[in-house]
Amino acid sequence: MLQAIRAAFAIQTLQLSRMAIFRASTLRRFARRDDGAAAVEFGMVAAPFLGLMFAIMETALVFFASQTLETAVADSARLIMTGQAQSQSFDAGKFKTAVCSRIGGLFDCAGGLYVDVKTYSSFGAIDNSNPVDANGNLKTGSFGYSPGGPGDIVVVKLMYQWPVYADLLGLKLGNLSGNKRLLMATASFRNEPYQ
Repeated sequence: MLQAIRAAFAIQTLQLSRMAIFRASTLRRFARRDDGAAAVEFGMVAAPFLGLMFAIMETALVFFASQTLETAVADSARLIMTGQAQSQSFDAGKFKTAVCSRIGGLFDCAGGLYVDVKTYSSFGAIDNSNPVDANGNLKTGSFGYSPGGPGDIVVVKLMYQWPVYADLLGLKLGNLSGNKRLLMATASFRNEPYQ
């Protein structure tokens, strides 16, 4: 039985070697051809390359948005520090409008920006805890608007839930639920003795 299998295998091998496609000269010609090499190489490299490019652009956009928020909190906190917000009777809505005018078109100011202004008795009493619960949700219940008076210590926080789309390569840019990143900018200062 084993001899019969070997004989059948030898016959099949002989028949395959006689076929034009399996001749040595045909295989050598096929190995030398490189007509589609660029397309095949691009297909192998395209997915990781595009993933890396999207991750770089997403990271750069998050840092740019964070810096924009830092600049906005510095500019808008000056309204409180110099007493302009208090003398013009700003409430939370007017102050948020003033903040939004400094941000530009990068953020959804009406629906996504949170403003928290609080007055403290000393710099040591300032609460620097992250306003995120254990499930990754932003705790907005304690946010308020209290700009204080002359000489008061005030902390202005601006928070935005930035959506992360290209969370590739294990970067984990999202630190909130729903694959969002909390961008938070803070300014703490003592109000000037205005009036």
